[in-house]
Amino acid sequence: MINRLSDFVKAQSTSRPDHTAIVFKAEEVSYGEFARLNGIFGAALMSAGLSKNDRVAVFLPKQVETLVTVFGASEAGGVFVPVNPTLKARQVVYILKDCNVRYLVTSADRLAGLVEELQDCDDLEQVILVGKIPDSLPDVKASITSWDDFMSKGGEGDCTGHSVIDADMAAILYTSGSTGMPKGVIVSHRNLIVGAESVSTYLKNTPDDKVLSVLPLSFDAGFSQLTTAFRVGATVVLMNYLMPRDVIRQAAKHRVTGITCVPPLWIQLEEMEWPQETVDSIRYIATTGGRMPVPVTKSFRKKLPKTDIYLMYGLTEAFRSTYLPPSEVDRIPESMGKAIPNAEIMVVHEDGTLCAPGEPGELVHRGALVSLGYWNDPERTAERFRPAPGQPAGIPMPEIAVWSGDTVKTDEDGYLYFVGRRDEMIKTSGYRTSPTELEETIYASGLIGEIAAIGVDHEKLGQAIWIVATGKDGAKLDQEAVLAYCRAELPSYMVPHKIIEWPSLPRNPNGKIDRKAIAAEVTAKE
Repeated sequence: MINRLSDFVKAQSTSRPDHTAIVFKAEEVSYGEFARLNGIFGAALMSAGLSKNDRVAVFLPKQVETLVTVFGASEAGGVFVPVNPTLKARQVVYILKDCNVRYLVTSADRLAGLVEELQDCDDLEQVILVGKIPDSLPDVKASITSWDDFMSKGGEGDCTGHSVIDADMAAILYTSGSTGMPKGVIVSHRNLIVGAESVSTYLKNTPDDKVLSVLPLSFDAGFSQLTTAFRVGATVVLMNYLMPRDVIRQAAKHRVTGITCVPPLWIQLEEMEWPQETVDSIRYIATTGGRMPVPVTKSFRKKLPKTDIYLMYGLTEAFRSTYLPPSEVDRIPESMGKAIPNAEIMVVHEDGTLCAPGEPGELVHRGALVSLGYWNDPERTAERFRPAPGQPAGIPMPEIAVWSGDTVKTDEDGYLYFVGRRDEMIKTSGYRTSPTELEETIYASGLIGEIAAIGVDHEKLGQAIWIVATGKDGAKLDQEAVLAYCRAELPSYMVPHKIIEWPSLPRNPNGKIDRKAIAAEVTAKE
């Protein structure tokens, strides 16, 4: 019986122990070996005193140790926290502190970049370093050990972890929120297991598939590449994205059969030549994290005539939500499809009543994929996680659904179409980016007076990030200095694409800076 995420790997290690689970550069790891490593890491965590639900973070690029940390923590009954490797120290340590991470797996160079911010990270007890260990280690409160030394405590890999049922926490995935720093979405083993079963079913995954892992594992769609593959015994090819051409090269080299990317990357890939061996091997491509431009979809239909195209929509709070079957892509390529298996998607008015076809309303997702809310944040959880509409009045404990904040509509056949977002989140390069977090980070530079971050429609990025700001204390705004600060303090996808100086920023009746008014005025002028 599959109760915890790591059971997928254990099951495959029994049925096909020699089948390749992971490919990373020249390294191949079989399901049997992967399960063994997970058991060793889980046992080492237990030896180190892991309590049930302790958070285990991994701040590394995609590599074998990253996956062993995730699935080994699951084996022991811990909660894994995959930290996006592109984040800077401020964001990383915020995550570690926010969910009280006790164990951190990273590398020596990455730890060195965190030292100053880590000083008040009181819950962190153990840092496990992957790769070469320098002669002198940073001065941090937590104990530091090497990966090899830590794994040596795991014996032969017979991990007797804490008792876990599928309703228990499995992970905390951090996603940008509209009101500041990232918020941690609590994901259960059931969310991940049912999501893998659902997605692998409609993608028709089999053990013969080779899935190219392009997206970050901290991104729910990126992590879904692992769970869908491991659920059926397929092979995952890990790559740390560099340039679009690298995606095509890896696909050709490994005879990849499935690729999922965000629209900005697909737009770049569409402009490139695809070798015939790749055209012949790719069984499906999928997109998520924003709307795929119809011309790009149509171009891929010609470039990859043997390939199924899946247009998908999801939100971290419910993992995956909708997909458009390949059979409908030519007819309605602008649609985001219908609910994935074992989920119900509703379009509702503000009072919870259902919208008629063609009538815009909020997308509400109910079912086994709805997560457990936001870590240590009951207020924001209550805003987004509310009783599902249409339940019988006699149910004393109503089912909780996730209210997405996205406005959609359906056609007469029930297919969904994205209309827009209700909040001010910026969707750029497939990432949801918080304008408040941007503003707070840039304001801390001491280089500006007032600031507003806005998203402006962009053909390739979805939205570009523009910063509208005043100079400090009436001085002229030093745009180059602000941009240099952003590059040093923000991950690349959050670095502004344009900085505009204004004499003063308008406010709404509540005295807050009015982003919507600024966006309307700025875009009208530019």
